[in-house]
Amino acid sequence: MDPMLFDELQHTLAAEGPDAAIRRLCERLRENKDYASLFYALLMHKRQQLGVSPIPTGPVADLPESTHAEYEEAIRQAGRQVGDLYLQEGQLAQAWAYFRMLNEPEPIRRALDAYEPKEDEDIQTLVQIAFYEGVHPRKGFDWILQRFGICNAITTLSSQEFSHSPEDRQYCLQALVRALYAELRERLVAEIERHEGRSPAETTLRALIADRKWLFGDDCYHIDLSHLSSVVQMSMHLLPCPELAMARELCEYGQRLSGRFVNPGDPPFEDLYRAMGIYLAILAGDNVEEGLDYFRRQAEQADPETIGTYPAQVLVNLLLRLERPTEALAVARKYLAAVDNRPLSCPSIAELCRKAGDYRTLAEVAREQGDPVHFLAGLLASK
Repeated sequence: MDPMLFDELQHTLAAEGPDAAIRRLCERLRENKDYASLFYALLMHKRQQLGVSPIPTGPVADLPESTHAEYEEAIRQAGRQVGDLYLQEGQLAQAWAYFRMLNEPEPIRRALDAYEPKEDEDIQTLVQIAFYEGVHPRKGFDWILQRFGICNAITTLSSQEFSHSPEDRQYCLQALVRALYAELRERLVAEIERHEGRSPAETTLRALIADRKWLFGDDCYHIDLSHLSSVVQMSMHLLPCPELAMARELCEYGQRLSGRFVNPGDPPFEDLYRAMGIYLAILAGDNVEEGLDYFRRQAEQADPETIGTYPAQVLVNLLLRLERPTEALAVARKYLAAVDNRPLSCPSIAELCRKAGDYRTLAEVAREQGDPVHFLAGLLASK
């Protein structure tokens, strides 16, 4: 800071008074782009106008109660002004400190949406604000994919700490499927060009691998198989969308791989790519009844003592996805009623009864489980 400023402020205070001196200070801080100090200078100005202690870092509680509302509004105005100045300079992290204090993320969200980082720019702070602090999760996830890669994106999306909305989760999952699909397609095209001496006319994975068994000769594969396995399994949560078709093609690729590259999954996905292909086909409306029969057999054949009830839980969730709650309840009634109060991946029988509007079943199951509370609740709700 220019040492002359201190003399200038002292002279202005003596000649023109406190208001003029504070205004001069604010002007000089704005000119010097010292916006952090400007914030406190603006608060000092309001304190001087209120006739209270001018120390801007003092606690609000020390001020007369009659001034609290006006002073708190001054804090909001100063925060917005300083936050906007930082945004004009492209300093999003510094701006976020003020808008976060005000619980006003929208200006930062708009700035993130429009921001295009330079190729060599460190964007870790922007990812932290956008994704992990929830200001713009979709933009943040796009940056994770682009800068840190598919492996990092898979870890991020599969984390138990993922706390964004279902809509944002769908966006991220769709982006992940597209990214893996594009990577695999690019590598297959390059392999075909090397082998056939020309670029293939086909554009989809399904078409690229259809009549080219040699692509899988000598136990070949063209992508990180842990990425393929993870993305295929996560795709079971996709809603109807173009990426659902891409995920099905990823399953078709997986089914062509040598068996030594495919680790068996847990039933009903022991034959991972085949079973996931059937599951995704059901979601897409293809061979629905035939596919359901597959998962019914898996639930029927699962030994509760060794395999557990996960196959039945999968079938329940699948039937709910198809908006068939009565059938889902019947499956749960058959396979899950004897399960202790262990966490399930599907809704509880009580919740399924609510979805199906069948509270008599709730009472029956509660009697079997020795649960008088839900027994009486089921009787009351069924009337």
